Amino acid sequence: MSRNVLITGASRGIGRAIATRLARDGDRIVVNYLRNEEAAETTCKAVRDAGGQALAVAADVRSPEALKRLTAESVEWMGTIDVLVHNAALGALKPMAKLRTSHWDLTLECSLRPFWLLTKLCLPHLSKNASVIGLSSLGSRQFTPGYGAMGAAKGGMEALTRQFAVELAPIRVNTVCGGLVETDALEWIPEIDQLRAHAQAATPLGRVGQPDDIAGAVAMLVSDDARWITGHVLVADGGLSAV
Repeated sequence: MSRNVLITGASRGIGRAIATRLARDGDRIVVNYLRNEEAAETTCKAVRDAGGQALAVAADVRSPEALKRLTAESVEWMGTIDVLVHNAALGALKPMAKLRTSHWDLTLECSLRPFWLLTKLCLPHLSKNASVIGLSSLGSRQFTPGYGAMGAAKGGMEALTRQFAVELAPIRVNTVCGGLVETDALEWIPEIDQLRAHAQAATPLGRVGQPDDIAGAVAMLVSDDARWITGHVLVADGGLSAV
């Protein structure tokens, strides 16, 4: 049975991969994006080519008013929401000594606050068996150069995952914590070449991640096969954190 899906930050990278993967099941997908309409429409085409339906909606996840509009437009098009994926993330990747207050606020407003606020706004429209999914990363639990603010935001998402799973039951709430995944965003991480080389050498499965690796984990968590899983942070890192 097809589902109604809202994915933030779905115009490229991991968000696009999730949208395309869920489209194989014929899902209707709202593709949220910030500014790049062309990239969002590329995702919409990929969704349609994979067998789903798509609607691109521009909204800045930092803005409460924009999130209200995103919720309203999603509900107007789909009626209810069966899957809500919090993928959008933006923030400063700097050593703690170089972080400004504005950098810190930007990171948490883009990457942590929407996990709470958009879920709250969508709550009246979530179906009985809905799934809410967060996207975290290993920087939430181990050192990554320049990742202090973002790591704090992602760690907050993991904490809220457990809190929401109890408060919102029977709605299921889970988060995927990815290892190093090859996307455009990596180029903003300090010392990325050394970090990529280390991850590839240290990962037991012998490579860095691809967006489809995370999309597969999300697809599993929102499927009926995971109907007894909630409040869980699923690490998908090729075994890197086990080393």
